[in-house]
Parts: sequence; C-alpha cells; structure tokens
Amino acid sequence: MIFKRRDPKPTVRAMAEFMWPRGGWTRAFHYVKHRMRRLPDTPERIARGIWAGVFTTFTPFYGMHFIVAALVSRVMRGNLLAALMGTFFGNPLTYVPIGLSSLSMGHWILGSQMQTGEHRSFGGKFFDAGHDLLANFVAILTNRDMDWSGLEVFWHQVFYPYLIGGIVPGMICATIAYYLAVPLLRAYQKRRKGAIKAKFDSLKKKASAKAEAKRKAEQAALEGKDHGGTR
Repeated sequence: MIFKRRDPKPTVRAMAEFMWPRGGWTRAFHYVKHRMRRLPDTPERIARGIWAGVFTTFTPFYGMHFIVAALVSRVMRGNLLAALMGTFFGNPLTYVPIGLSSLSMGHWILGSQMQTGEHRSFGGKFFDAGHDLLANFVAILTNRDMDWSGLEVFWHQVFYPYLIGGIVPGMICATIAYYLAVPLLRAYQKRRKGAIKAKFDSLKKKASAKAEAKRKAEQAALEGKDHGGTR
C-alpha cells in the first residue's frame, strides 16, 4: 500500500502513544492549536467547528466521535477540520471527568442512580455490553439463544444517562471554547495578514529596486555607446 508505514508500530507502542503522545499532551495541544489557527476559514466558522468537536466529546459515542462531530458541524455550518480537531478535547486525561460529570448529570435529570456494589462496575458494564453484541451476532449464525441482559443494563445504567447528562456540560464547555476561540482566531488572522502584507511589500520594494537598478544600468550602457559613437 502507498500510505502504509515502513516500520509498523507495535500494538503496545501504539496504545502507549495514545495514552501519552511523544512529546507529551502539552506538545500535542500546541500542535492542534497551531493547525486550527492556520485553517483557511473565518474565525466564526472555525469556532463553530470547535464547538461541535468539544460538544461531541461529552457524548457516549466512543469510536464515532469524528463522525458525530462532522454531522454536528455540518448542521451548525462550522469548519469540518476544526470539528475533527476539536474532538481532541476528549483524551485519556479528560475522559474521566467528562464521563463522571455526564453520568452524574444524567442520573440526576432522570431521577435514577448509578448502581454499583453487587452489580458490575462501570468498566464491567461496557465489557458486558460488548460481549452481548458479539455473542448475539454469533447466535444469529449458530441458532443459539440470545441474551441482552448485559446490553440492557448498559443502556439504562450508562449509555442513556450519559447521553442525556452530557448535553448540559457539553454545551457549557463547547460555548466557552467558542467564545475563547473567536477573538483569538481573529487576532491571529489579522496579525498573519499584516505579516503577509509586510512581506509582500518588502518583496515588491526589492523587485522595484532591482528593476530600477537594471534600468539605470541599461541607460548608462546606452549613454556609453552614444558617447563612443560621437567620437
């Protein structure tokens, strides 16, 4: 394949870099910020894309955040690339507070309570739901009995409360990101336009000076020929 890596990453290394990128999360954050500032679009459209990306990280659609962010960004007429990069707000350092705030808010809104203790843990419910999906898919092919108990617990205890509860903190964080991004992007684009204009003016002056020097040299050469002819 054309785009295949020459030295494929070992699975352990890939997982380690997902949890902690090379150079650390600070460097990764600055890289994403740098890429966002250079997007060729208006500050408002880029900021709407950021809103979509940040909001999406508060949804329980893990593994589909890029798709959800793209759809939300399209509805909001935001910048698609900004939306995709905005999903990096959700990372191994923020998923725990995002998940806790969304679940707590969801159970509070629904008047329910997250059950633990004799029941499965939070991570165990994710595992049980995935196991049910896989086992029931196999059951379709082998005529085994289907069991949706794990997925049912996951829906009522995790997914639905997460989905409902993530709306409020998601909108709050996304709106804060929007209002922080607009003036910063506007200032950066204005400064960049000024730098580009200054560079263009400098090149224009150099070209003008070079043309003027060439004209004077040609004029001097013609005058020299004229003086030689009169002699």
